[in-house]
Amino acid sequence: MNSAPPETSRALDRVDFKILRLLQEDATLSVADVANQVGLSSTPCWKRIQRLQMEGVITGRVALVDQDKIGLGLSVFVFIESGDHSKEWQTSFAATLKAMPQIVDMYRLACDFDYVLRVVVPDMKSFDQFYRTLIGAAALKNVTSRFAMEKIKSVTALPIASAEHARSPAGVSA
Repeated sequence: MNSAPPETSRALDRVDFKILRLLQEDATLSVADVANQVGLSSTPCWKRIQRLQMEGVITGRVALVDQDKIGLGLSVFVFIESGDHSKEWQTSFAATLKAMPQIVDMYRLACDFDYVLRVVVPDMKSFDQFYRTLIGAAALKNVTSRFAMEKIKSVTALPIASAEHARSPAGVSA
């Protein structure tokens, strides 16, 4: 992933947000389908999509895979408390974690713990191997794991309507 998205050169408008909502729902839609649904012809719609990609608003297009159906049925949330908060340690630690494919989400926190990871593995034995690698990779003060029992909600689409509402003047959508 990119470290920082490029600044957008102009504010997103109502049509941009419509395009983003459609592509988040189904990135396989043709430009003609998207254009039709947002009320543009294909060329202006394609140019908007290209601009959204160049400005880093659209960061990629992917296929979503059911983790259970491919044998990755265990999700674990790992909370880490670091003993070192230096910039050098943080940079090195982040690079180490980014190289571990079992980590699918990683956040630095402002709370009792410094980091939370979402780890996806086939089973408990695989998690134990991951855990041993993790604690051997860096000096950590505390590592706490929480095992997901059931996935209640999981989406990849961002709440575009909330962002659009927040960006419009006085919170009024056009």
